[in-house]
Amino acid sequence: MPAADSPTVKTLTGPIACAAAAISLSWRKAELGTLNGHANARSVARTLSAISLGGGEVDGVRLLSQRTIDMIIQEQANGVDMVLGVPLRFGIGYALPSPESTPPFLPKNAPRICIWGGWGGSLAVMDCDRRMTVSYMMNRMGPSVFGSDRSDARVRATYGALASLLHLVRVGFRGFSAVSRDYWTWVLMKI
Repeated sequence: MPAADSPTVKTLTGPIACAAAAISLSWRKAELGTLNGHANARSVARTLSAISLGGGEVDGVRLLSQRTIDMIIQEQANGVDMVLGVPLRFGIGYALPSPESTPPFLPKNAPRICIWGGWGGSLAVMDCDRRMTVSYMMNRMGPSVFGSDRSDARVRATYGALASLLHLVRVGFRGFSAVSRDYWTWVLMKI
């Protein structure tokens, strides 16, 4: 058990968070910075695609400069997080993969990925090399503050599906009808 004056205790007990509070009107009206955002997976992925697509824009609206995106994926700090107590690498505002703490569902040797999770098990992955954002927001809160088994499974499935599509490209869609081939070629051009 951490000491009463530790960063972990001060952060997680001031006041103690209760899942029921997160759906209360007062919680939803409060302005608590990074603590009480309300969104679904689609809107989070859309917004964070400003990072993964590399241009800093979503629907023609500039959200981030290229310099900021570069700083997000450039290491700014590396060590044991004082609150979570686990080794983490950070860019600006996001965790970066590292040999000590990269979740097993992320590709190895992918230096341009940044991730973050939220209370209850939510997770967002921005993969700049693959120009892909994966976002998972749960309907039922779990006991985690950084992803969960459910979000891990979703990210694994997404990378698995992408690997399957890329394999189809490499083998030239052998065995596919012309219509199917044209459809999947169109899908891949949109990625």
